[in-house]
Amino acid sequence: MKRTLGKARESRGFNLFYLPALLLIAFFIIYPFCNAVYVSFFKWNGYSSSMKYVGFKNYLTMFSDSVFKKSFENTLIYGFGSSLIDVVFGLMLALFLNQRFPGGNLVRAIIYLPVLISGLVMGYIMYFIFQYSHGALNDVMLLAGAPMVDWLADSKRSVLIITLINSWQFVGNTMLIFLAGLQGIPVHLYEAAELDGADAWHRFSEVTLPLLMPSTTSAVTLNLIGGLKLYEIIVALTGGGPAKSTHSLSSFIENQYFSAEKAGYAAAVGVFSFIFIMIIANISNSWLKRKERKLL
Repeated sequence: MKRTLGKARESRGFNLFYLPALLLIAFFIIYPFCNAVYVSFFKWNGYSSSMKYVGFKNYLTMFSDSVFKKSFENTLIYGFGSSLIDVVFGLMLALFLNQRFPGGNLVRAIIYLPVLISGLVMGYIMYFIFQYSHGALNDVMLLAGAPMVDWLADSKRSVLIITLINSWQFVGNTMLIFLAGLQGIPVHLYEAAELDGADAWHRFSEVTLPLLMPSTTSAVTLNLIGGLKLYEIIVALTGGGPAKSTHSLSSFIENQYFSAEKAGYAAAVGVFSFIFIMIIANISNSWLKRKERKLL
């Protein structure tokens, strides 16, 4: 009896450690989300005391708004495009750096360095490279005798540039995830495969890839969420232009709230964005987990 009571007290005491985390989640996530849902049912400019109830009008407006549709399309490109590039190149870099060679740690540090830079700062650095007048890239092209290019004037090219910059900035994270996975694979598995006559490709496809599935799940999920909520690079590099054609849902929300003074509509887009990213992340994670169970 005393032992049972002791265990119950330990359980209650241990559960109290969850309280600070739960309070933080409630204050910084649950409350703002509930408030956004509430505001999304109103027509409001974001600062006045008058709010007009409009029901689901803000949500219905989204599907007839061409800028929202373009922002949603860009968000998919930023999310899935960045994830694909990061996973492929992150794995390649991890395989390369998993070998021992002089200066290997320095190479790892250089590749990881962009992760430490704020997305906003990275966007401004890239702006001074890609801007038309006095941009570093155009200056180099002039020295080479080539004509200058207005890199950020075309929406498709701008979306591609933003995707590549985001991928380059965070490929170091993906590299470390795969590197940790590679270093956790027992060497004797490779030795056994080699004794069975497996060549380098079969050792990679039959041993390395299946055992890297947990790392792949983590890398894809993190990159997908990060790409789908991309904001800082867009604001610094293009500001959503030209003609609002490079906005993601996150930067579109900021534009509608502060520039267009449509706080209710911005809240509706925010609620949609949150639910969409949560669904995509859960579907992706569940699918990859099933793959893990099949391969391992």
